[in-house]
Amino acid sequence: MSDLVESPFGGGPRKDVTESAGARQDQSREMAEMQVVFMMAQRFPRDPVKAMDRILNAFTRTTLAEKSQYQYARGGTDIRGPSIKAMEAIAAEWENVDAAWRIRSRGVDARGIPYSEVEAVAVDMQTRTRKRIGFVVSHWRDTKQGGYALKDERDVYELCANMAQRRVRACLEAVIPGDVVDAAMAQADATLKARADTSAEAMGKMVEAFAHFSVTKEQIEKRIQRRLDAITPAQVVSLKRIYASLRDEMSEASEWFETGSEEAAEPADADGAPPDGKGGGTAAVKSRMKASAKKNKGSDERMVTYAEVADALNAATGPDAANEAADLIRYVKDQKQRVELEGLFRARMAEFEGAQS
Repeated sequence: MSDLVESPFGGGPRKDVTESAGARQDQSREMAEMQVVFMMAQRFPRDPVKAMDRILNAFTRTTLAEKSQYQYARGGTDIRGPSIKAMEAIAAEWENVDAAWRIRSRGVDARGIPYSEVEAVAVDMQTRTRKRIGFVVSHWRDTKQGGYALKDERDVYELCANMAQRRVRACLEAVIPGDVVDAAMAQADATLKARADTSAEAMGKMVEAFAHFSVTKEQIEKRIQRRLDAITPAQVVSLKRIYASLRDEMSEASEWFETGSEEAAEPADADGAPPDGKGGGTAAVKSRMKASAKKNKGSDERMVTYAEVADALNAATGPDAANEAADLIRYVKDQKQRVELEGLFRARMAEFEGAQS
């Protein structure tokens, strides 16, 4: 006698989806493909010397070197790193490295906004080193008017792909030796400095490229403290890194270029923070809040932006600093952004706990 209870909506006993013929076939195919890939990696291992030579040679190409690095400001310092295209090029020449991303599932959160659970992974098939990052992407696009939910499947895919590529880059950085990446970036710097085009035609193309981010020629000249016709090769390299950062949405134009008249400098406050909170970190954010309160006397509303709190959390060097930055989350106006910041805070605390264990 069978112990299975027949479904009132079906004509026969229940069947586990994982036991269906199609599911078993997919599992067998994936397993076979994985075994073949790992076996080929063991049969044809990489030659580190030749692979490194190919990587360095690849970054002697100006077109790749120009897209090889991003740059953004955080905590008062400029942060640089390899771009997505650079890591893909390094992985291709390093050999036996596979990287991908996929949407694992979809759902609707408590606010009624659809979301996708996405996973990014990179594997060194020769050493069997694996790095996997899972994250959630809300089908939501923020705007100055408040934002809206994404309904078109193409928009959802492009949002997920954009978010996933950054995680894929992080996974690749985890499985490829750091000195290999550093050498590639050094070669890219040497290529750009040797072949930086400072001609009037090249500067015209640069101004046109920055115009897509509402950056004018005057703003560029104000940043480099000279006219474009007198720009140096090193400044060209710096501007190209900034452009790559803007293109990959690692930073905003307002972080690099002055968008309006600057107020006169004021002395540091009692806490020793810069005037008006210039710079980064929790102290700078609190300083900006104090300055805002002085300008709006009689108003108890204290607000900070999502980017400010996220920067403070990312700049935290320990649990205490992270907790101090997390105290600012309640001053962020948008509830969705508060939820995301709380998730970032938990992730940072997990990192600190892992480092201590």
